[in-house]
Amino acid sequence: MAKIQMTTPIVEMDGDEMTRILWKKIKEILILPYVDLNTEYYDLGLVHRDETADTVTVESALATKKYGVAVKCATITPNVQRMSEYNLHEMWKSPNGTIRRILDGTVFRAPIVCKGIRSYVPTWTKPIVLARHAYGDVYAAVDHIAEPGNKVFLVTEDKEGREVARQLVHDFNGTSGVVQGMHNCDESIRSFAHSCFRYALEQNLPMMFATKDTISKVYDGQFKKIFNEVYEEYKEQFEAKGLWYLYTLIDDAVARIVRSEGGILWACKNYDGDVMSDMVATAYGSLGMMTSVLVSPDGKYEYEAAHGTVTRHYYKYLKGEETSTNSVATIFAWTGALHKRGEMDGNEELMAFAKKLEQATIATIEEGEMTGDLVPLFHREGITPRKLNSEEFLYAIAKRL
Repeated sequence: MAKIQMTTPIVEMDGDEMTRILWKKIKEILILPYVDLNTEYYDLGLVHRDETADTVTVESALATKKYGVAVKCATITPNVQRMSEYNLHEMWKSPNGTIRRILDGTVFRAPIVCKGIRSYVPTWTKPIVLARHAYGDVYAAVDHIAEPGNKVFLVTEDKEGREVARQLVHDFNGTSGVVQGMHNCDESIRSFAHSCFRYALEQNLPMMFATKDTISKVYDGQFKKIFNEVYEEYKEQFEAKGLWYLYTLIDDAVARIVRSEGGILWACKNYDGDVMSDMVATAYGSLGMMTSVLVSPDGKYEYEAAHGTVTRHYYKYLKGEETSTNSVATIFAWTGALHKRGEMDGNEELMAFAKKLEQATIATIEEGEMTGDLVPLFHREGITPRKLNSEEFLYAIAKRL
């Protein structure tokens, strides 16, 4: 067949360890035989980030702003051990954090649902998409220990340095303790709300947002107020599609989610999203079956797998040992980016290819061929699951594609 053509490039961000190995294999086996792949390549592997003093990460994010669509391989965020292992000049920041700040994006995570891979919550038959506000709150907080007899105040000054408000936080009379101050910005909350409502409309999903404004009346109340204001801009579009938007308390939201069948976008504040995304991912079975897309308020998209670089398998690979590494989320990062590129460019062939690759991947698992992590989770009458190694799994998908 003649290869499918692409008019506009995708920003391609290569990564680290086992996912870097699979990245190349996915392209060779599943994409390049069918698509004349047009990408602007950036090597975000830790070695190259160190060589460029991490400027390559910034360049890749700016390229995403230019072209509108990116696909990213999993990357290492170095700690002390990685500093020594890779002989780094500096303990570089998380590439995801850098890209997120530049794009001002919201992270949406959704499970890849297959027949035979049972959720730990029996009612969840449709995907639950979780949107996490990835700015501020406890992740940008300041805190310290207060000694007995200390008084702690929350003080606000205007731009000239004049005090405009002073509130007693606590009088530590006779006991020591801890204090913490955190913040968020209206502009960031508003951008988060726009991203969520747009994504819900794109994916044809009803949407729920939850905080605890009954307790945090001002702080969480501001989130509720801004979301309600932004929803008014999308209300007609939601109603035209038969979709609903609900604001509720976080504890009520948890109860609703557990009882639901899925098929909903759940928007969460930073900490809630951090915790609940892992809960949702685990309940659906595997992080290897979880997609992740960063969406900016102005419509830029960066697709990646929700998991890390699979270090343990990479060390086995370096020893020449066989691995059975789940590549589904990485495949879906590519299909998500290709489909979005096709959608933006009006390229029906590219969109169709992306969907067919997704269908072939799901069919491979549903028909009993999968990587080792999925075998214990698979239960389907009349089908005995067969464990394939990393490359065999990709060829099994290629056969169906």
